[in-house]
Amino acid sequence: MGKVLLDTRPLKYPAYRRLWLSNIVTAVGAQFAAVAVPKQLYDITGSSAYVGIAGLFGLVPLLVFGLWGGAIADTVDRRRLLLVTNTGLAVTSVLLWLVAASDIRSVWLVLVLFAGQQTFFAINMPARGAAIARLIPVHLLPSAQALGATVFQLGSIAGPLLAGVLLPVAGLQTLYLVDAVALCAALWAVFRLPPLPPQEGAPKKAGLRAVLDGFRYLALHSVLLASFLLDIIAMVFGMPRALFPEMAERTFGDPPGGGAALGWLFAAIPLGAFLCGVLSGWLHRFSRHGVGVTIGVVAWGFAVIGFGLADSLWLAVVFLAIGGGADLVSMVYRGSIMQAAATDEMRGRIQGVFTVVVAGGPRLADTVHGLSGAAVGTSTAIAVGGVLVIVGAVISAALLPAFWRYRAPVSDEG
Repeated sequence: MGKVLLDTRPLKYPAYRRLWLSNIVTAVGAQFAAVAVPKQLYDITGSSAYVGIAGLFGLVPLLVFGLWGGAIADTVDRRRLLLVTNTGLAVTSVLLWLVAASDIRSVWLVLVLFAGQQTFFAINMPARGAAIARLIPVHLLPSAQALGATVFQLGSIAGPLLAGVLLPVAGLQTLYLVDAVALCAALWAVFRLPPLPPQEGAPKKAGLRAVLDGFRYLALHSVLLASFLLDIIAMVFGMPRALFPEMAERTFGDPPGGGAALGWLFAAIPLGAFLCGVLSGWLHRFSRHGVGVTIGVVAWGFAVIGFGLADSLWLAVVFLAIGGGADLVSMVYRGSIMQAAATDEMRGRIQGVFTVVVAGGPRLADTVHGLSGAAVGTSTAIAVGGVLVIVGAVISAALLPAFWRYRAPVSDEG
């Protein structure tokens, strides 16, 4: 079973273990905030339009400060940057708690605080991702990526469910308070990390030139470029979550006010990814990471096609869960490639681009699927999207053969 279950060897390294344990706490807390902000806005206004505006207030800081945050992560001590940004995240959560607890019904105050929180998050994520390769040997990077992805998926499942239980019992403000406490725990874990100063060759300033250097570096390294390209193809053409509400009601029989089908559709992908993560002990033994990413994306495309053509809820959930597992495989190998193929002085900026892709891809997919679903119907739009994922992945592998041939580097311990 040790060859099948999640590989926990990276947890033998105390610094990585602290960082990972802090991710467990914050993964659930972050989902609390993700539920609380739209709920608070809807309670204040009674309008879904303001909930949509919140998405814009969250996306813009992620796009802007994700790139800049990656440049900052390459110029300063990453531990110190994590301390500053984790403190900022905790402070904004406390302020959101105070607003909710005081019953201050100001839409714009909530939106500004939410944008501030996403700004700290956008700067935090590149530094957190870039730190991993400094804490463990290179041959354990796939296992570390699997551990991190599994925790993230667990938070995506447990966080909304716990939030739904707590809301009617303890109120909206409790969700913010739990998030703030979780972030304080994460702050203590980051405080105990070793110093992570910039290494030789790192830029001196985190200006526009440093950001552009990151893009130039990415353009010259086809392996890294292909990993981002495949992620964008998979998300933009193959993430149909914008059509979940319509399919839940019209295809799977939910009542107009919402029902169990909608919850299952949203939970299916992270559930499949979590189960695959638990059984991911074999992933680190496969060194053809480029092949792993490509096969994962193609499998995701086939699962999306199956979901689009499914005429029963249980079959739709099964296909989405399969897609979630395929996405986790792709995610693990993509993350390992970014950690191993990029040099340390560029790793923060590459992680910054990754943050932007992860944030922007699904939001662009919402627009693409929403418009295409309205034009040709949900089943057709989803199935065609799955076909485009497969075609796009095959063409990318053909045009960028270095990615298909890429093998993970082997350390002395590997």
